[in-house]
Amino acid sequence: MNLTTKEAASLGELVNWLGQDCSEREIRVHVGEQLLRLLKADYYASFSWDAAARSFSDTVSINMSLDNLSAYERYYQFHDPITHELQKRRLPTLVAQVMPQAELMKTEFFNDFLARDGLHHGVNLYAYDGDDNIGDMRIWRGRRRDGFDRTTLAILAIVQPVFTSALKRARARRAQVPTQIPAQIPHSASASTLSRREQAIAQCVCSGMCDKAIAQQLGIEFSTVRTHLSRIFDKLGVHSRTQLIQRLADKRP
Repeated sequence: MNLTTKEAASLGELVNWLGQDCSEREIRVHVGEQLLRLLKADYYASFSWDAAARSFSDTVSINMSLDNLSAYERYYQFHDPITHELQKRRLPTLVAQVMPQAELMKTEFFNDFLARDGLHHGVNLYAYDGDDNIGDMRIWRGRRRDGFDRTTLAILAIVQPVFTSALKRARARRAQVPTQIPAQIPHSASASTLSRREQAIAQCVCSGMCDKAIAQQLGIEFSTVRTHLSRIFDKLGVHSRTQLIQRLADKRP
């Protein structure tokens, strides 16, 4: 795998970013934004697999029509000749590895769904927790570009384990969070010890935002968010975001 200095730096930044605590949706959005640039791709979609319903949902997309994606959820995913074959694979896989491009281009799925947004060359990655498919990446280039290659697969092979770990952690945190998250920080003894800025950051945490999103929301530096979070943890005697949410959800002093 031959990467330029800039590409290697971008890959390293993405891997490092995946080490922080974010929601599953934030993870899938950010990874898509970064990989489109790194892989010189044009389109991105990501879904969550509902094993009980045997269907994909919770769509995240970049440069794709929402109407077209709605049609995918309603119809095309049930008439899709490639995705379930790709889903079975535990490694990043080119679409052409499960169906030759010429054959794909003859299908209803290609002509009435993929081509409508300009998708031509694809590569997919599926994240698994045991036997559970917990998220995916579907990355595409338009027909004017060359197809993806071994370098693409090598890059995605580096991203896959950290992407999977990030989704696992996000799912575990979600399972631990109280079902009743406060819409506003309660006026408790705990909340009263926080400054206005700290209360704003704590509220963002309760909303499931990661540090980068909080920084963007409040117009402050990423490092400032980290500093305030450390102070919040110290003041409230907690050691994690989940404990913080639980503490603030408890209106008792």
